[in-house]
Amino acid sequence: MKRFPVVGVLCLSAVFGLSACSDDSSPAEEATEAAADLCTDLNALKADNAKLKALNPAVATKDEIKDAYDAVQQDWEDVKENASKMRDAEREAVQSAAENLKKGYEDLPGDTTGKDALTQLQPQIQSLDQAATAASSGLKC
Repeated sequence: MKRFPVVGVLCLSAVFGLSACSDDSSPAEEATEAAADLCTDLNALKADNAKLKALNPAVATKDEIKDAYDAVQQDWEDVKENASKMRDAEREAVQSAAENLKKGYEDLPGDTTGKDALTQLQPQIQSLDQAATAASSGLKC
């Protein structure tokens, strides 16, 4: 009779111990979460790139362009953190497009007007848009 309480306590300890371990995510759950994070990051990159692309060259100031550019660069940093989930070709395409936009922006002369800046950056902006869209499609975001 004395063994029953001891066995009961041991069983309860085992149940609570196993339930505490169940909070650990499986590799599949972690991969799904990482892919979802990457999709979120790619969607933010596409959205901020679209805002940059939508600036009106006739009235955009260089400060507005810089703010939009900075948002795109921050989004790219977020994408890079989860980029290992993308296929190599998609990752390289987005990376190349983001780096080309960065180089194009940094190469703008200091006295460049908003109109000229947007005109010169349009090819890089379009390329980044296409690469991010292809990566999102590949991930089924």
